[in-house]
Amino acid sequence: MNIATKLIHGGANIDPQTGALGVPIYQISTYRQTSVDHFGKYDYARGDNPTREALEETIATLEGGTRCLAFSSGMAAISTTLMIFSPGDHLVVCDDVYGGAYRVLSTIFTRMGISSTFVDATDLTAIESAIGPETKGIYLETPSNPLLKITDLRGAVDIARRHGIITLVDNTFMTPYLQRPLELGCDIVLHSGTKFINGHSDVICGFAVVKDTELGKRIRYIQNAFGTGLGPQDSFLTLRGVKTLKVRMDQSQLNSMKIAAWLRSHGRVTAVHYPGLAEHPGYAIHAGQADGPGAVFSFELDSFETTKRLLEGSHLAVFAVSLGGVESILSYPARMSHASVPAEERLRKGITDTLVRLSVGLEDPDDLIADLEQAMGRTA
Repeated sequence: MNIATKLIHGGANIDPQTGALGVPIYQISTYRQTSVDHFGKYDYARGDNPTREALEETIATLEGGTRCLAFSSGMAAISTTLMIFSPGDHLVVCDDVYGGAYRVLSTIFTRMGISSTFVDATDLTAIESAIGPETKGIYLETPSNPLLKITDLRGAVDIARRHGIITLVDNTFMTPYLQRPLELGCDIVLHSGTKFINGHSDVICGFAVVKDTELGKRIRYIQNAFGTGLGPQDSFLTLRGVKTLKVRMDQSQLNSMKIAAWLRSHGRVTAVHYPGLAEHPGYAIHAGQADGPGAVFSFELDSFETTKRLLEGSHLAVFAVSLGGVESILSYPARMSHASVPAEERLRKGITDTLVRLSVGLEDPDDLIADLEQAMGRTA
């Protein structure tokens, strides 16, 4: 099946008990057992729940993995997965990684003896140069958040395999509809399913997907031990949301291309970071490993005053945390997604006080352009 069909029919989309077109919400904590010696498939919902299991099967199918684990948030997925590493291990991480991932790597995991080196992952030489005897993994985002930098995944996988280490990729911006890192040789794919996969700004969830069954068992063991699994209500809503992923992403991408091209020529915009624009430095690499540029980009403005006017004066593109909903969302990385990154480190990475991230939704693009224009052009 093509992925558009898999979105509808690729997972557990029929309730085996009733034939309902969808697995219902099993809002239950425990299950009756009939044998002391042999428990049934389900015993306690922290470990397994049929609604969550249906969602996990769907996402695993879409990513081309053998197993998916659904978590209570994207950060729960990231943090739990990173627990496969041990004291003394070292990771090479892309330098503009999501702020929440940076926070746990640079504060919590360092206390556990797991260290990280942050490098410009657009440079494969920089990745390989940072690998040492203790290195056990390469952690990537492509496109990255918020500067939309592109990493050559095939090249990173080649490096990882030569050194006997694994590759983890946050695929939130692309979703499996547009990019499937496991097919490119990566070992673990991570998602904030809160974003495009659910797509309606009403669920917090995350995923880890693997091809290697033993690696899946390790992550599953930690998930169950920590109790970070996703609840049945959120699982049900995400199963609903994923069915419209194609139509949502297709339209949002079209809107993004039009808005990004308009911003590129706007007098108050100094730069647009979007892999859908031919001048983007990662344009060719991205086109070779993904099926589209996505619906998130960032841009830089001529002053903090313009930035403030835009964020506070936009009506259709709401000023909020997060991305990937049916509504367009303007975010301010310096004080939102990357607020936990020290100011000097943010500036070194290029996350300035005039950088804005836009997640483009399903509104008419001409209405969005008019809204952005009035906000940027309005006097203070």
